[in-house]
Formats: sequence, structure tokens, C-alpha cells
Amino acid sequence: MYKRNQIEAAISDLIERGTNRPSLALRTRIKRLLDTDRLLGCAPNSDDREARNYAFFDKSPPGTGFEVWFSAYEAFALLQGLQLMWHNWPQRFAVSVLRHVRPELEKEHGRILKMDPATLFDRNVLRQKFVPGSAVFETTKPAFLSIVSHYKMSAEQENAPYACAVHSRLEKATSWIFETTKGVGGGSSMFELTVLAHELTQKLELTKPQKRGRPG
Repeated sequence: MYKRNQIEAAISDLIERGTNRPSLALRTRIKRLLDTDRLLGCAPNSDDREARNYAFFDKSPPGTGFEVWFSAYEAFALLQGLQLMWHNWPQRFAVSVLRHVRPELEKEHGRILKMDPATLFDRNVLRQKFVPGSAVFETTKPAFLSIVSHYKMSAEQENAPYACAVHSRLEKATSWIFETTKGVGGGSSMFELTVLAHELTQKLELTKPQKRGRPG
């Protein structure tokens, strides 16, 4: 389990290379994601997938001012939420996606971390897999978060995807997007998961929790 300062430090080390501490902009975005998730609440018995799961908490979080610990998966989910925001989706949309896919994404994250990094990032194998004109990934076993947005979005639809899913193979991801968009249109995006999952885990292992009250 990790404190928020550890997550901020690990993510900053990944994306803000050369800085001594997480930027205010990064910390603010993480706070907004957490606040949005907290304010939406959670109803575990709901028929609505989004309402059944928190994106970044395993249960109802305490009020502000209390210490919160996060799992390795929840740290990874926050990184994914930031990635969606960097692609110009609002924080409410990012939280909606990660609530919808939490069961599948958490399971896939666990599966990815069980795989040997030496095999996943073997440069010799990656070079052998390279074929001109084909998709190129920095891992031998890419996995994907796939998102389809609404074709013509209303103000309400801007806050949630048309559909989203997690896939352990490129062929399954592209097939799902084809079937999902057939006849309805809409934009689609795929985010590779394996590389960031392992990179974030390595960075988290180098962090230390801060005591409350110390400057961040």
C-alpha cells in the first residue's frame, strides 16, 4: 500500500524527468481526480457499472483530512486517469472510464505484473517482431484499455464514454472497436498498459511515505 505522496513522486519521476519534486500542476490534477471520484459516491449493489465501483478507492474513502492508503492498482489507475486528461478528456470522463472498467483493469494489472520483465521487454524479441507497417510496442505482450466516445456528444455525454473495455491482445482490442463502432460511428482510442504498469511499479518501490504535516 502507498501514500499519496509516494504516488505523486513515482508518477512525477516517470513524466516530469529532471525535477526534484512533483509539480503543483500534477498534484492538482491528481487531487481533482480523487475528489471527483469521492464526490460521486459508490453503490455496490447498483445495476450501473459506474456506480458500483470507485475508480481510485477500494471502499468509501474517509473525509478530507484523513490519511488514505492506495493499492498498487489504484496508483496505476490514477496514472491512467492522468493519461486520459492529457488526451484532452475532462476529469469527469476519466473517472467514468476507470469506474466502468475497474474489475477488468484491476485483474489485467495483476496479470501484467506477474509476468517477467526480462521477457516482456526483451529487445531481441521486439526487433524480431518488427514488421514494416505494423503497430510497434515497447513490450512483447501489450495489453490495452480501449475507449469509444460518442459520435455527437451532448453536454451530458461528454462526461462518460460510449463504451470502454480492457483487452490482453491487440487483435481482440481492434476487433472490439470495430464491432462497437459499426453503424454508430464515434471516435476510438487505445492505451497500452503493460509498459506503464511495470514502469510505475519500479518507481513506487523507490518511494517512501511521508508523515502527515510535513511539506509535500
